[in-house]
Amino acid sequence: MTLQAQKPVDDGEKAHWLAVRPRLVLASAFMLFLELALIRWTGSNIVHLSYFTNFVLLGSFLGIGLGFLRVGRSRRQPYYSPIVLAILVIVVLAFPVTVDRDTEGVLYWTSLSTTGPPAWLILPVIFCAAAVILMGPAELVGRCFPELPRLEAYRYDLIGSLTGIAAFTALSFLSAPPVVWGIIAAACYGVLLVPRPRALYVGLVTVPSVAVVGLLLAETLTAGALWSPYYKVTFRELQGLSVPVTDIAVNGIPHQQTMPAAARLQLERQYGLPYERAARPPKDVLIVGAGSGTDVAIALSKGATRVDAVEIDPKLRELGAAVHPDRPYADPRVTTHITDGRAFLERGSGAYDLILFALPDSLTLVSGASSLRLESYLFTEEAMKAARARLKPGGAFSMYNYYRESWLVDRLASTVQSAFGHKPCVDVVSTAGHQAVITAGLTAADQRCAAEWPGAAPGTPTPADDDRPFLYLKDATIPPIYLITLGLILAVSLIAVRVVAGPYRRMRPYADLFLLGVAFMLLETKSVTGFALLFGTTWVVNAIVFAGVLVAVLAAVEVTRRFRTPPLPVMYGVLFAGLLLAWFVPTEWLLSLPVPLRAVAAVVVAFLPIFAANVVFAKRFAETADATTSFGANLLGAMVGGCLEYAALVIGYQGLLVVAALLYLGAMALLPRQRALA
Repeated sequence: MTLQAQKPVDDGEKAHWLAVRPRLVLASAFMLFLELALIRWTGSNIVHLSYFTNFVLLGSFLGIGLGFLRVGRSRRQPYYSPIVLAILVIVVLAFPVTVDRDTEGVLYWTSLSTTGPPAWLILPVIFCAAAVILMGPAELVGRCFPELPRLEAYRYDLIGSLTGIAAFTALSFLSAPPVVWGIIAAACYGVLLVPRPRALYVGLVTVPSVAVVGLLLAETLTAGALWSPYYKVTFRELQGLSVPVTDIAVNGIPHQQTMPAAARLQLERQYGLPYERAARPPKDVLIVGAGSGTDVAIALSKGATRVDAVEIDPKLRELGAAVHPDRPYADPRVTTHITDGRAFLERGSGAYDLILFALPDSLTLVSGASSLRLESYLFTEEAMKAARARLKPGGAFSMYNYYRESWLVDRLASTVQSAFGHKPCVDVVSTAGHQAVITAGLTAADQRCAAEWPGAAPGTPTPADDDRPFLYLKDATIPPIYLITLGLILAVSLIAVRVVAGPYRRMRPYADLFLLGVAFMLLETKSVTGFALLFGTTWVVNAIVFAGVLVAVLAAVEVTRRFRTPPLPVMYGVLFAGLLLAWFVPTEWLLSLPVPLRAVAAVVVAFLPIFAANVVFAKRFAETADATTSFGANLLGAMVGGCLEYAALVIGYQGLLVVAALLYLGAMALLPRQRALA
């Protein structure tokens, strides 16, 4: 089918009261906003999703691809989207989930008990629901594509996507609760789905939307619930105790408790051990993972005259200021920094007598574009070296947690040994949960160990590094639970594409666009993780990087629309040159640069291949015979790329560049002959 042969789709509202361009921008913005809201909200209520961090993202990509492929196969409005969204909200709120899992080779930070549907049941429901929900807005976006020239449609789609990111980022900044997301979704459904007769509109759009808003309002008004940019934070005061205690959970998982410093030191020895193992009483203290303030209060009680408290989650810090009985954050000796711990270590210039990693963990194993691993780069060998560089002469570094496994204690102790050049003190406070404290002085003389650590046991994994920062993954392999899950995702996707889009031969001419989608997702993953290392794993950095990727794509589209670009083989050459540059520029060199220069260098290294790849895509997409099918094939490729990103567990994030290069070679080889030289 040629571009000229396509006719504008009559979607049930022949006289569009919204012109095609504004409608496309609104539908695209809604599509991305809804995707981000689903990722954020489901992850806060279904704890399984903490361990399949891009699970909803993969379902969203499948749904978006199916939505484009469905264009032309039905004239009906996608009423199924608000209906399935309402059903999903009902299911999630009616069957809350906590898990207690321990799969071989994988550590999960979870609840102490199990409730709710099992993973094998709830995860397929979430995946399929996300796909169906996102398929609706994607179909609305796809219906606009035949009404405009290819690249102009793609341009407005990108503008809408940037608008959706900006809207969700603004709401995250304001700590907006989910009812606000629900109201925005209801408004977008109301504007975009305007059918005749009106009774149909009320039954299929208004009723589900009102149900979603009502349910999310009830959740928002739940006593003791706060919404940070990362978590759903719930808290409650424990009754009947001799001291005031507030119990804090995030995403349904027990996280921390506020109580007076004296009581905490009496109950749990690990909190006082860093001060006992340091050779001298610390005056200047850095606490990474300050949370609600108990560790800050303990540092003050031990005589600290200056405390820098680093906490990534602003709501946990605000909650601590409000409920901690010692009011540590009100003390003039304390300075709070709402940022990522590794970023603070790399950017700051102060020196400390004691640097303390106080139970920082993000409760997740691996990363996807949908989630942040808040501690990813905090427990690598490079991070320990950065901490060592910030110590004063005679200073000490310490960390403690409930490590769950003896091999994890040994792994972290080995990492500290490698970074500091001598054995640390290792105190196993309790074998139940492997509660341990690891302390290292700047030199061996700057620490006072109760006994010498015998060294790591045979079979202990090597220290995590910045290329493979997967602390809780014991072996360099993809755990079976992930392989099985990803295999099922791909199988379901193949069936869904066949059912919704018809024979696969429709997409056969666009096999190269499919591979471009796979490779681009790997490039995006590499960019997100790279910027997280360079500037911090905060939600702000993530939002800026995602927006930056879309800006680079939009720039490629604008250049292709307005200027005569080199032939595709030349652009592929620029792309491969960009990949080589990203491969050879060492992260250590980038980290050594001042922040402004580091930002410029990082943008060039990360976005040159992204820009070149999207010039290739734009040139190829501009002359495809079927806009929606070719674009859908590219989006489905992105979903497969989301599955392939788990290869980083084995080959590291740098290795993803090699996989992307091979995929781009395959895409180049699959170019139609008439386009190979264009």
